[in-house]
Amino acid sequence: MSTLITYLERLTALEIISVHTLKQTQDHFVAAENAVMECQNNLSSISAAQLQACYLQSAGNNYWLISSKEKPIIEVLVLLDDKTGIVSRLNWRQGLE
Repeated sequence: MSTLITYLERLTALEIISVHTLKQTQDHFVAAENAVMECQNNLSSISAAQLQACYLQSAGNNYWLISSKEKPIIEVLVLLDDKTGIVSRLNWRQGLE
């Protein structure tokens, strides 16, 4: 009986760690998405001070690659319309190492 209780305690501890890790990972993902979204929304008027949260790279022909600096790395490809200043997200991916 004591062995069963020990296993249940270990299983409960592992489940608590798992839930905490999942919550922390989700928080980091949301923070990275918010940083990329802020850079995307301010792409036409972005300054060096605003680039603290993301990397910005020109892909030519008004296409821009924006990626977060913090992990998990989120990369988005956007199209900036010069006439209207509208930024359209074409795709996104999570950068894996």
